[in-house]
Amino acid sequence: MPNDILNDKGLLDLLLKNNLAQDSDIEKINQLVSGKGLSIYTAILEYSPISEDDLGRLIADSIKVPYIDLSHTEIPNDILNIIPHIYAKKHSIIAFRIDKDGLHVATLNPNDEVVKKQVEKKAGMSVIAHFAALRGINSALGHYEKGVVAAFDEIIDKYVRETERQKDVDPPVVKIIDTIIQYAQRNKASDIHIETQDNNTIVRFRLDGILHDIVTLPGALHPNMVTRVKVMSNLRTDDHTAPQDGKISFDLDGANLDLRVSIIPTIEGEKVVIRLLFRDAGNLNLGDLGFSDSDLEKVVKAYKRPFGMLLATGPTGSGKTTTMYAIIRILNKREVNISTIEDPVEYELTGINQIQVNRKTDLSFANGLRSLLRQDPDIVLVGEIRDEETAHIAVNASMTGHLVLSTLHTNDAATAVVRFMEMNVEPFMIASTMNLVIAQRLVRKICIACRYSFETTIKELQEKYPTASDIIEEQYKGKVKIRLYEGKGCHACHDTGYAGRIGVYEVLSVDEEMRDAIIQRKTTTEIKNMAVQKGMTTMLDDGIRKVHNGMTTISEVVRVLSE
Repeated sequence: MPNDILNDKGLLDLLLKNNLAQDSDIEKINQLVSGKGLSIYTAILEYSPISEDDLGRLIADSIKVPYIDLSHTEIPNDILNIIPHIYAKKHSIIAFRIDKDGLHVATLNPNDEVVKKQVEKKAGMSVIAHFAALRGINSALGHYEKGVVAAFDEIIDKYVRETERQKDVDPPVVKIIDTIIQYAQRNKASDIHIETQDNNTIVRFRLDGILHDIVTLPGALHPNMVTRVKVMSNLRTDDHTAPQDGKISFDLDGANLDLRVSIIPTIEGEKVVIRLLFRDAGNLNLGDLGFSDSDLEKVVKAYKRPFGMLLATGPTGSGKTTTMYAIIRILNKREVNISTIEDPVEYELTGINQIQVNRKTDLSFANGLRSLLRQDPDIVLVGEIRDEETAHIAVNASMTGHLVLSTLHTNDAATAVVRFMEMNVEPFMIASTMNLVIAQRLVRKICIACRYSFETTIKELQEKYPTASDIIEEQYKGKVKIRLYEGKGCHACHDTGYAGRIGVYEVLSVDEEMRDAIIQRKTTTEIKNMAVQKGMTTMLDDGIRKVHNGMTTISEVVRVLSE
């Protein structure tokens, strides 16, 4: 851990020195350490909005070594394998580059001279140590594994050889399904699709919101693979004509992983979709999500209020739950009672009372929320406000001294206000309870390992992306040519040019003037225009800014915001 190179006091002093914490924040962090048994490093990420990447840069600067983000670094296999896997894992050290200065390594403890000398002896060259965050080290350790296609080729080849030697050999479906889940988890896939096509079984992963074909397996294996998934999720193995839903819970490489299973019959056979849900929410840091400084300031101000509503809006898969959980993690203190009602419970958090919606027992959002309010909560998270009854209970809860966080399906922030009116909530109640609305989408980030820049003209951009023409004109006012970025495609990003996703946001803060507009039943357009005049950045504007900063591409912003 980074505590090896900076003691606890050193890390806390680092926050104070960089104005990232006050004395009261330090006290809260120390309470997390004593109350939950966390390290100072982990407690800082639990409590503070700072991202692990930014914290890593601060640590590297303080000990005067370079910082490397391994999560977005392409590492050639011949360089990676200079340090054996077992040694790399034991000492948290990764070889990632060789140049005229020697072998560059990333480690949690660049000051460990013993390890440094051992690596120099093994490599036969000088070693230049970089500091890397824990998440980056863990990501890079996954590079030691075989490629998924090679792994399946090995499994299938072995099965074919055994079949040739011996009749009635059972197909290795346990190994196949475990390997699929293992590689999906290591490649940060959100969903696994297993389906039949042209007498083959196709395995696809959803990576950064886009489906990718991963491997093609013999179609004869498909029934056994489906049966294996059904056994794991306690579903009926003899029913092949009805849709079935199930759940699998197990540990994989030390990570707490929940799998949500959906199986449906198709004309070519049963299709399986497995969604990966990580119970460990340790990576959900508010500072990692992509808020601008001004928007983050609005969010922090809103969640520090003792009551009212804080909403995240957007379509399915836009990161609303992630945003809410990042805020809940910061609010999770021993002195407050936090309860949630969700469908499903996507992340398990220690110290929080979490309830799963269960339609079989009539445990709906409305009924669950009504019961939670009798449990003396300070903060309530409602997974989604779907109906009039839930909306009224949530508004009443926020009026009676509770901080209510929830999500809503609307296209932008201003529409959330009108959506509540459509659910027959009185405008004066909306005005008096709504603190903040976050509208968001997720765009893919350009892969840092293969990112390159190029020049284009404003006119060419406007002709290519007419829906963003005005924003492009405003963002690049007075310029004829600009420099943009794209990814070429490499091993680190599965040849897509993108690696990871980041949010684009518009954050509508409800002040007194906005409350008056709500009471007067202003239209969505009028509310949005007022918010923009008062400084709200639209999602499109925020997206173009991220393009300008080399984080994503205009085509990606236009694709996501036009869906």
